[in-house]
Amino acid sequence: MTQVTDQRATAPFGAVPSWSSPGPLRPSPDFGPTDRLRGWLVTAFLTAIAAVTRFTMLNYPTDAGTPVFDEKHYAPQGWQLLTGGWVEDNPGYGLVVHPPVGKQLIAIGEAIFGYNGWGWRFASAVAGTLLVLLVIRIVRRMSRSTLVGAIAGILLIADGLTFVSSRIGMLDIFLALFVTAAFGCLIVDRDEVRARIAKADAEGRIDETPWGPRLGVRWWRFGAGVLLGSACGTKWSGIYFIVAFGLLSVCFDLATRRAYGVRSPWLGTAVRDVGPALYALVLVPLGVYLSTYWAWFSSETGVYRYAVGNQVGTGGPMAWIPDALRSLWFYSGEVLQFHDSLTNSAGNHHPWESKPWTWPMGLRPMLYYYADTNVTGCSQTQCVKAVMLIGTPAIWWIALPMLAWALWRTAVRRDWRYAAVLTGYGAALLPWFFTLDRQMYYFYAVALAPFLAMGVALALGDALGSTRRTTVPRSSVGTYLPVAPDERHALGLLAVCLYLGVVIANFIWLWPILTGLPITPGNWHDHLWLPSWR
Repeated sequence: MTQVTDQRATAPFGAVPSWSSPGPLRPSPDFGPTDRLRGWLVTAFLTAIAAVTRFTMLNYPTDAGTPVFDEKHYAPQGWQLLTGGWVEDNPGYGLVVHPPVGKQLIAIGEAIFGYNGWGWRFASAVAGTLLVLLVIRIVRRMSRSTLVGAIAGILLIADGLTFVSSRIGMLDIFLALFVTAAFGCLIVDRDEVRARIAKADAEGRIDETPWGPRLGVRWWRFGAGVLLGSACGTKWSGIYFIVAFGLLSVCFDLATRRAYGVRSPWLGTAVRDVGPALYALVLVPLGVYLSTYWAWFSSETGVYRYAVGNQVGTGGPMAWIPDALRSLWFYSGEVLQFHDSLTNSAGNHHPWESKPWTWPMGLRPMLYYYADTNVTGCSQTQCVKAVMLIGTPAIWWIALPMLAWALWRTAVRRDWRYAAVLTGYGAALLPWFFTLDRQMYYFYAVALAPFLAMGVALALGDALGSTRRTTVPRSSVGTYLPVAPDERHALGLLAVCLYLGVVIANFIWLWPILTGLPITPGNWHDHLWLPSWR
């Protein structure tokens, strides 16, 4: 009796098998996961766990009822927005150094709970919880596996960097949320575009022009533009993602046209896709960014609102531009000058600053809060409590192997999933190498964390191997019996489960210094594994 093997059983995990055909090769009609109910149940369960961890003791600790660390900037600014007509002046600096979106979100929490820890941290906890949901759904869609999506969610739940950032009233968790959501929109857009062009192929419309068919209105890509504009309206580093995701979207379109046999895919992409991409991922974000200053535009007292005629002349070659936009341009220039002046060479140093080469492995974390006087609750005569921004080592210390695997999969196997993750990861990390003289901090890496979790989860999915069963014929009439998953898959599942157990145990070990629980000085030093953590 001849054994027949299901071709899907030998395919790499998440890969779409290729079937022999006498006609031109086309991608298999796979445009997204199909286990919707199970997918949402798993997503809801893990998101609920994320919410419990993010919201538990959210109002603790504080500095005698006041904000801690850089909350001291953003919590008062949010309150000023709430009580001052949504306009801020930040008297500590003399100008406002970041766009308004993140502080507007903080203000919403303060409107609900008042000016307290719950108020200025509520929006961050919501953003951190939603970030877990998004990563689960994105990885599930990329891998076509609810299991791999769940693994990504578990990794992000247990990541100390995003955990602490979800429990403090600062801006970086909002930036991470917006860019991750924009990335997710582009992943869905890729599936939808492939479904549309597959339909055109089935209808025989691929060869109507050398450029291939038009792809229609793409609302998911438009949504990505809105989210990228919101990211820039939180921090200017959102611009890096506009560039990276714009290129990613066009590359997706080019790959789709090539896969479906368009005669001139490069020209077709240039003619059909580049223009709409510029609109959706450049003009739309610009419009959204400007709209985030709605209160400033409508105010009489906003910082530099009337710079034209005061700090800026009324004439010149730019006089045709509305005064409000020219004033915003001047205002932004002052903010940029402020940031550019925060350099090491100018004598600006911080004991917890770090450089981007330390971020992938979290080698230089950041101490947000520390108290060693009048602290009780550790069952000893002397207690301390601290909140340290630190990535869970079991996740962050495998960043370099993950990146090596992702680069190999991208270059050798042409795996689009890893290419997409590397694009987001690179946008969050690489631009900072061009301004090394500036003061930088580990919280800049918060936007890196979702893409790290995605990359690790995809690699773990590859370690699992195929989850589909092999079949052998039972008789000559063509009926088949399933064969149990092979030993490779069983060993892969064991390894993945053990690794996730290590991640969770590592997160539990770090819990006291992530949440400010009272511990002994000896226990505190036991948590500081590396000299660079001190």
